[in-house]
Amino acid sequence: MSTQAETAPFRFFDLTVDRTRRLGPSLVRVTFTGEELKDFAAGGRDQSLSLFLPHPGQRAPVVPREAGDMYAVLGAWRALPHEERAVMRSYTLREQRAEDGEVDIDFAVHEDGGPACRWALATRAGDRVTVLGPAVADNTAVRCRPPEGTEWVLIWGDETALPAVAAILEWLPAGLPARVWLEVPHAGDRLELTTAADAEVTWLVRDEGSPSAVEAVSAAELPEGVPYAWIAGESGSVKALRRHLVNERGIDRRRVTFVGYWKRGLSEDGLRETPDTD
Repeated sequence: MSTQAETAPFRFFDLTVDRTRRLGPSLVRVTFTGEELKDFAAGGRDQSLSLFLPHPGQRAPVVPREAGDMYAVLGAWRALPHEERAVMRSYTLREQRAEDGEVDIDFAVHEDGGPACRWALATRAGDRVTVLGPAVADNTAVRCRPPEGTEWVLIWGDETALPAVAAILEWLPAGLPARVWLEVPHAGDRLELTTAADAEVTWLVRDEGSPSAVEAVSAAELPEGVPYAWIAGESGSVKALRRHLVNERGIDRRRVTFVGYWKRGLSEDGLRETPDTD
């Protein structure tokens, strides 16, 4: 008989930093290894997970795994003092290489970033983290799910969504038309993207005075046919673009996946505590 731990879609994994690589001015890739990755099963695309990071001076993140099942652990973690309990942030898994026992997470970094940004810039091989991630590939933390009958795809994301967009483009079927807008702070943040889809990618670079998400998309001639839209990044931009797609472009709201990864002026803790509906 299978146990709950064996069949639960999410579980905790203890991981160790293997190496880091700077992808551009605003993006750092951290590669993790760990014995427990043999049971990790990412669903690809925009697979999200919860990452628990240690505070400065801690050898490992404080996550009370001894509390019991996943829900008991999270409850015990929330009850700990803020300065003691691990920093928890949500991230997209960029890639899993099961044959190598590795996973990559890309961190958007900037000068005045929060604790996760500072951790990513300072981390070294051997540093330890804990992840609440998928134990089955078909899990609810994969949001990019084009409905049956989709004839073309629209994607918009900023630098925080760039890892998810890159993974989605790799996943899209060959020849599927895709219109993609990617907003990044600097010209050096442009990445080489791989896809078999018929994708037209437009980079919106803030340093170069790029238009906003709504300005860029509203000026575009979109393909004919049944669309699916995936938009993610700063919450205000995401909500404005969703309104444009639904109200002005006439896209069925059920065919628009939208995710606010962050909100201007708020930490992720603040965003989690603030309703963000539209």
